[in-house]
Amino acid sequence: MKVAARANYREDVVGRANVEDTPELLAYYDELEKMNTAALWTVANKIEPWYPQSASVPVVWRFRELREHVLRSVGLVSPEKAGRRVIYLNNPGRQDVAAAVGWLYSGLQVMHPGERASAHAHSASALRFIMEGSGAYTIVNGHKMTLGANDFVLTPNGTWHEHGVSEDGSPCIWQDGLDIPLVNALEANFYVVHPDLQQAVTYPVDDSSATWTGTGLVPANDSWQHGYSPLLKYEWAPTYEALSRYARVTDGSPFDGVLMDYVNPKTGGPVMQTIGASMQMLRPGEHTKAHRQVGSFIYQVAKGSGYSIVNGQRLDWQERDIFCVPSWMFHEHANASQSEDACLFCFHDLPVMKSLGLYREEALKENDGHQPA
Repeated sequence: MKVAARANYREDVVGRANVEDTPELLAYYDELEKMNTAALWTVANKIEPWYPQSASVPVVWRFRELREHVLRSVGLVSPEKAGRRVIYLNNPGRQDVAAAVGWLYSGLQVMHPGERASAHAHSASALRFIMEGSGAYTIVNGHKMTLGANDFVLTPNGTWHEHGVSEDGSPCIWQDGLDIPLVNALEANFYVVHPDLQQAVTYPVDDSSATWTGTGLVPANDSWQHGYSPLLKYEWAPTYEALSRYARVTDGSPFDGVLMDYVNPKTGGPVMQTIGASMQMLRPGEHTKAHRQVGSFIYQVAKGSGYSIVNGQRLDWQERDIFCVPSWMFHEHANASQSEDACLFCFHDLPVMKSLGLYREEALKENDGHQPA
């Protein structure tokens, strides 16, 4: 019988699998395969790496290149036919799961004035970060939120949600961020369309922002019981003001500049159970030190221009560009301006990593050298 060759992930290190192939072993492996089994030592070094081995690669998606193609989709498909008119970001190393990085999905959605997508719910957690246009809104479980540029809105898992643009608005583009790949990997995804296709607005418009003001005051006798934040919309103006105030009294992080997390005001924890988000400011001329973390990160440039070095690769960026940092890759950021600050919005899977006890962080040691620019 002819025995087929197969990959053998050997390492000549004590404690690691280092079994040489022989004709008898190869025949043995074939017999195991017939019973839907296999020998661990043939794959142990692959499935238990010394450190995280991300299949994702660093990528920057430049808005000035994508914008024309995103807008072009308006004349090609309708929201009714497409469900959601989105151009998604496809990392070369994660095309099999339609991920932008790791287990995170991202896409650019466009809607014209008067358009309204159907309401739906799914197991994946989702967010929106507004890039351009006026008149955009999102409705989440009856809460309607009006949205402007750089506003950040949640559509948590299991909630009815829909999006649209008012008749008197202008074409709007926003970034969608979801953990679809993660939820699919866990084989836990559900999707359902609202029986009436649209949901009723059952609360005053923008009541979430009015109720949860971010001032340190919370409603007395509040009964919010959900795992996600009751503040469904985080507006840009107070976010930037908070960053600016904080920048006046702190040196910031050597790795991230002036970094602030979006939080659930009820718990002080992440905005959703599986996705966290932050906004950071790089002061004029600031260049951070390099570090790496267990977790995947998708950045959108809210303000300014600069570059990041990820795993030795320089990614130049400007306002509205999107770039990713895969897990356990050294990264650092630099503001290209000597007079203006730069701001980076980021969403990530750190709530998952931390809740499972998997999170690690490591600074680049000086004697390891610096990443090439």
